[in-house]
Amino acid sequence: MADPRGFMTTPREEAPKRPVEERIHDWKEVYPGGPGKALLPIISEQAGRCMDCGIPFCHQGCPLGNLIPEWNDLVWRDDWEEAIDRLHATNNFPEFTGRLCPAPCETACVVAINKDAVTIKNVEVSIIDKAWEMHNVRPEPPEWLTGRTVAVVGSGPAGLAAAQQLTRAGHTVAVYERDDKPGGLLRYGIPEFKMEKIQVDRRIDQMRREGTVFRNGIQVGDTLTGTQLRDRYDAVVLAIGATVRRDLPAPGRELSGIHQAMDFLPQANRAALSEEVDDQILATDKDVVIIGGGDTGADCLGTATRQGARSITSLEIMPQPGEDRPENQPWPTYPMIYRTATAHEEGGERTYAVSTKEFVGEDGKLTGLRIVEVESKDGSFIDVPGSERTIPAQLVLFAMGFTGPETNGLVEQLGVELNAQGTIVRDENFMSSADGVFVAGDAGRGQSLIVWAIAEGRAAAAGVDAFLSGSTNLPSPIPPTERPLVV
Repeated sequence: MADPRGFMTTPREEAPKRPVEERIHDWKEVYPGGPGKALLPIISEQAGRCMDCGIPFCHQGCPLGNLIPEWNDLVWRDDWEEAIDRLHATNNFPEFTGRLCPAPCETACVVAINKDAVTIKNVEVSIIDKAWEMHNVRPEPPEWLTGRTVAVVGSGPAGLAAAQQLTRAGHTVAVYERDDKPGGLLRYGIPEFKMEKIQVDRRIDQMRREGTVFRNGIQVGDTLTGTQLRDRYDAVVLAIGATVRRDLPAPGRELSGIHQAMDFLPQANRAALSEEVDDQILATDKDVVIIGGGDTGADCLGTATRQGARSITSLEIMPQPGEDRPENQPWPTYPMIYRTATAHEEGGERTYAVSTKEFVGEDGKLTGLRIVEVESKDGSFIDVPGSERTIPAQLVLFAMGFTGPETNGLVEQLGVELNAQGTIVRDENFMSSADGVFVAGDAGRGQSLIVWAIAEGRAAAAGVDAFLSGSTNLPSPIPPTERPLVV
């Protein structure tokens, strides 16, 4: 273990952020030099808070089964090279999870029963950032090739994890991406201030050096059909995400100025990287309303702040969560509590328990929203009489999540079965109802966390390897009892 008394003598301390008045004027990460570097002066003491708890419930909290106590101890002992080896043993991309994961491992930390949890997420990102700095992240090409070929459709975290695992197993892997660059939502959905794209680019470079081929700008199901894909490859992994967006068909929805978050954020990301963007949706000098209070809503908030919005209001239909764990969500579960993202520290108003009744406008342009307070009763929301009001808005962004994968084109062509929720059915080996076609990530699981996407990519890769080779040595982080079943 690390410091035997660290959890008792050392208080929790997180990586310091750049001042709000500084960071809202650029697109760099909110931590000076990145979160890993920002934490280095206190990293040993923070890692030393990890206790010899006997049963590390953080393993249960992490879908990847990260070996958290082991690399906490190694960091405390200043053994950075061994620490990154233990971290990479379970996680292909800790620089992604260390920046973007909501850290369910920390809510399952044994120290968190009656004290502040170990800063697991901060230690994780410090290990990988230090590894890149020390040139300890190297390509790991296979020693021999199996002669089998795999197509991975989608280059988000699930697709990248599956592709890297299968390439290292010796299969010839091609990743198909409809955008001009690989990365999926990591590249075009996550703002620079949360994760600079150098983190994606150097992983893609590593994977190319290992032998993974990336084919960008190809809409599989259109320019390349599902039948052609099956004819060319021995196996296919669908990692196409859950990209069908929720909408809000209230009166006035046709007014200009109402957009989906995933139309707004990719444009902002491209512009932040000095790419040309035609007809960019901008928040500059506008009253902005964001409908949806999750991570995507926070990303819209931080982006609108940096674009110079006049005001920003986030609307959420659910009541405001409390500061403490609800009684029905005890340790070590991940509780629904009031959380503050870095974007919330920068401004904007958060309004809970309200519903949009109508989009208001003049001459076809949005001017405001008519909203009403709601209360929950018998599983539904009821308007509170006399609570209606109109708030100004010239830009509304829908950040209400996604319902499932797109089914037109590739999914239809492959003939895979869908469940009642609209996601792709797969068995305990992550194979769909079509022989040799596997599913990883949100396309099968539904909208979920990045850490689950990577875990599913790794688990699906093990299933593909066993399908192609008869057995597999690839590790799978998801035990059979938690794997998807055909329904």
